[in-house]
Parts: sequence; C-alpha cells; structure tokens
Amino acid sequence: MKGVTGKATLTALKVGNAKPGAKPYKLFDGSGLFLLVTPSGGKWWRLKYRFAGKEKQLSLGVYPQIGLKEARAKRNLFRAMMADGTDPSEHVKAERAIQAAPVAATRFTLDSDGALSFRLISRRLSLTPAETLELRAFLDATRAVIPKETSCP
Repeated sequence: MKGVTGKATLTALKVGNAKPGAKPYKLFDGSGLFLLVTPSGGKWWRLKYRFAGKEKQLSLGVYPQIGLKEARAKRNLFRAMMADGTDPSEHVKAERAIQAAPVAATRFTLDSDGALSFRLISRRLSLTPAETLELRAFLDATRAVIPKETSCP
C-alpha cells in the first residue's frame, strides 16, 4: 500500500511480525508516524512532528493496545490540530491534567430545575464515552423517580 509520499506504508502484518533486535529500531508509516521496536520487545507508536519551528515527538500508545488503524487516526487528528495552530503535545498534557484532577464534593442533589448533580469525595472519575452515556441515561431515569428539591447524603 502506498502512502501520501508514494512510499510503502506499514501493514498490520508487518507491525505484528516486528521482532526485537539488538538495538531499538523504527518502522515508518508516513506523515511522521512510526513504530518504535525496543530490544525488550516493546512496540510504541510515536508521532514525529515540527511545531513552531521545533521538532517534537509524541507517544500515541503501545502496540497491540493501539492498532495500526487507531494510530493512523490519532496521527490524522493531531495533524489537523497542528493545521489549526494547536500543539498536540500541549493538548495531550491538558487532557491528562483534567483526567488526573480529583472530583471533589459529597452528595447527590436534585435541583429545582430537575438537574441532577453528583460529586464523589476525592475520587477520580474516568469513564469511556460509552460509560458516560450509560451514566447519563441512569441519571436521567433517576431524575424521574426522585422528588424535586431532594438531597441525599
């Protein structure tokens, strides 16, 4: 398969068959995406890019948790961010800071307008998009059952 530059790109088979060597080596896919294969057998997706005149590198994840298709999608997303003037590494740092921040408060509260708010004491809340939708559906269903102006400790 040929990439944008006309060079052959990686295939899932090439990625899966990559064996560790005496030294770390890189398998390039194109547009800055490459797979770093370490002597210990680890395989890391990396994106090499230039932003504001500086060359940078961003880790996209570990193979096989992140497959070739997902790594390419992340590369394309980060390239689009750069086109909009956003540094992908700053974006990733900001997202990590948001995820690491503890959620602070102590109770479930149903407001007079019917909005249900909840807080967890010093717990980090990390949900996937699917889990978030499930939780939102549960909270919407609960809103119909709990009388208004009720507070549960």
